[in-house]
Amino acid sequence: MQQLPKRLLSIDVLRAITMLLMIFVNDASGVRHIPEWIDHAKGFEDRMGFADTIFPAFLFIVGLSLPFAINNRIKKGDTAKQVLFYILVRSAALLIMGFFHVNLEEFNQEAAMISRAIWALVITTAFFLIWLDYPETMAKGKRYTLQILGITMLVAMAVVYKGGEDGDVHGMEPSWWGILGLIGWSYLVCALIYFGVKGKLNSLIVAWIVLAAINIIAHSVFKIKITRDESIVNVAGDDVTGTFIGNAIIFLKPLWIIHDASTMTLTMGGVVISGIYAKLVNQSKTQRIWATLAIIGILFLAAGFAIRPYTEGISKIRSTPAWVLICSGITTLAFLILIYVVDFKGKANAFKWIKPAGTSTLTCYLIPYFQVFILELLNVRYPSFFNNGFPGLLRSLATAFLIVLLVGLMEKKRLRLKI
Repeated sequence: MQQLPKRLLSIDVLRAITMLLMIFVNDASGVRHIPEWIDHAKGFEDRMGFADTIFPAFLFIVGLSLPFAINNRIKKGDTAKQVLFYILVRSAALLIMGFFHVNLEEFNQEAAMISRAIWALVITTAFFLIWLDYPETMAKGKRYTLQILGITMLVAMAVVYKGGEDGDVHGMEPSWWGILGLIGWSYLVCALIYFGVKGKLNSLIVAWIVLAAINIIAHSVFKIKITRDESIVNVAGDDVTGTFIGNAIIFLKPLWIIHDASTMTLTMGGVVISGIYAKLVNQSKTQRIWATLAIIGILFLAAGFAIRPYTEGISKIRSTPAWVLICSGITTLAFLILIYVVDFKGKANAFKWIKPAGTSTLTCYLIPYFQVFILELLNVRYPSFFNNGFPGLLRSLATAFLIVLLVGLMEKKRLRLKI
């Protein structure tokens, strides 16, 4: 039987497909009269739509690629301090971008005396100036000047920012951190765990169990919620049990960082799957990969549906355990299929046309901000025909492909972000 490679091209392909679909569902969220199963489910509903499976898949993929990225740095000779610095810098970049993006939601352009579109375009341009993949041949002075310009632009936008409604106007403040911020926190926690246990599979499995348990408890009958400011225990059970649990977890105050651990559970699930894959390959037992990952994927799905009635149903917005487990199962099985197609059968070229979405993923995520806010700045709106039903979905799909094509052209010119 053909041996599978240690470097998985299927991760890049899975990431590319997921990023393409993320652009599509984000654009389609503004399309009216589309099938209910495509869009996000409402926060009060016990279900999930197709759009609700994309973000968790991306978090899972972050976990799949995390061990490869860290191990590659170690193989190149990076010291422990250098690897730790890499983890912290990468997390900080995602958190900063997420922090700025989430404040767009409450932007008050009358109070800020600058249009929301201009503010969004300036911060997105600043992201590129700071984190662009500058060529090694570029003079350091020029690169540092551009990066300092980007930092200055972010600081200026933070100073002029005003959010909230009239009567409750405020400056920039964190709330749910945004998509990139959630990825940043999840990456930070899981990368530090991986770094701390030196990639030992048994320890990673224990870490996943602990994170999954936190997520389950947070959505169970006890409704334990830990906030940034203090440990808050909201217990729906009896007083005795509530007092016992409350006293038992007061020391867990720092856990506001992981909230209900849903994003970390998804990412750590990917880390564990990568660890299992690596172990089987290193032991020359690649024939076991198919059954092992298939069983794990099915168990994820079964566990999700089994726990659904007891942990607030299935909901992306409420990040319930059923949503976490079911999406973990879906992504595991999709990953298994792509291992077979891409790595085993060598069909990577079949996905070459969307490759930039997997290799310049952050760039793909940010380019739609230029698209959306340039149109807003120019007060350009799509004709109603292309903003309704099937034609609207086709327009969203075409937009996703065009953005990936554009990013591919940018990639050839080294115009991509690298963190």
